[in-house]
Amino acid sequence: MVADLTVSASRISQYQQQRRRGLSMLLSHAFGLFTHPDEEWASIRKEHETPRRVYVAYVLILAAIAPVCAYISTAYFGWTVGNERLIKLTEISAMQLSVLTYLAMLVGVFALGYAINWMAKTYGAKEEHVPSNGIALAAYSCTPLFLAGFALLYPVPWFNAIVFLVAACYGAYLMYDGLPIVMGIEKERAVMYAGALLTVALVILVSTRVGSVILWNFGVGPVFVSG
Repeated sequence: MVADLTVSASRISQYQQQRRRGLSMLLSHAFGLFTHPDEEWASIRKEHETPRRVYVAYVLILAAIAPVCAYISTAYFGWTVGNERLIKLTEISAMQLSVLTYLAMLVGVFALGYAINWMAKTYGAKEEHVPSNGIALAAYSCTPLFLAGFALLYPVPWFNAIVFLVAACYGAYLMYDGLPIVMGIEKERAVMYAGALLTVALVILVSTRVGSVILWNFGVGPVFVSG
């Protein structure tokens, strides 16, 4: 009985430590990549967390920012079209599209991380059986795009487009900057490596857009209402 209680207490303590560690990782890496990216990439490589750990403690949380903000803005704030006409989405439609966007982001990060690991040998890096470095590089490079989701609370198309364009550019820079550090390759090879990954990212983006159109044909498209 005493032994069982001791084991239970130990497990609770370990769980609490993992939660604190996850929160610490979330905050430190998210802000560190903006203030001192080289040092942050070196820390990420040293941690060498498993893909599951990176997803649970980082991607699942930050990737939810854009879908949640999009749901709030499209269902409750709306946006103006033409002569100040307010347009919104129904709550059900906004929820469906937000969930699909969230799932697409999760799949996209994994696909990009898998591609990073798959191309590793071509550019002089080590291909891992479990793509820990590849998933980490993809996940943390997407940090600017994750945080840009807050801009969706101000549903003005041109403003959102500018914010996400800037975020995408900085995300691409983070990818280029992190490749030599995390994957252990020469800086010169990072240019070609990053260019190939940019192509992969564009393919993933187009694939998600095509998937959205297909789903719209099955009745999961946007349903508009006047505000």
